Amino acid sequence: MSAEFEQLVAEFEKFQSKIKKVDDQLADLGQMQNAVAELEGMAVSADRSVTVVAGPGGALKDIQLTDKAMEQQPKALAAALLSTVQQAVADAARKQAAIVEEHMGSGLGLSDRVVESQAQLFGKDPEQFRAEVAEGQPRTRSAEEEHHDDYSEQSVFDDADDRGKQAPPPPASGSSAGDAFLQNLFDNDDRR
Repeated sequence: MSAEFEQLVAEFEKFQSKIKKVDDQLADLGQMQNAVAELEGMAVSADRSVTVVAGPGGALKDIQLTDKAMEQQPKALAAALLSTVQQAVADAARKQAAIVEEHMGSGLGLSDRVVESQAQLFGKDPEQFRAEVAEGQPRTRSAEEEHHDDYSEQSVFDDADDRGKQAPPPPASGSSAGDAFLQNLFDNDDRR
């Protein structure tokens, strides 16, 4: 009977150690959630006129503009804002991945995958981007660099040779823009 009792005690101790392990994991999960909730990613534009702070999941927490930012042309300011927001959100995502790896183990390779995805998103070589991240803040693109990405005045239907040409004037008749659009649509179909 003593051997059975010792076996039951051993099984009970194993059960208790598993419960403690689960409790420790849940406590660690709570710490991870708190760390993620408090994280902030920050980016500053190349000319230092725009500062953006992002939180977990890309939530914007703060945007600060200097007087220099307010002196910029609207398109340049919009480009600086967009680029800086993207960099701040990317910084927050990298920090979030690092927190998850710290609590769940680095065997996931999560931080590396995030950096590789961001390098691809920003159109950079992964190793170059990784080096920029290691140095601190990846360089944001200037308004001039962003300008080539501005498609606001380009039509998806235009050829590259047609850029810069003005659109034909609206019809002189009293018809609406919707009528003109439909007429153009049907005229284009008839030409095919």
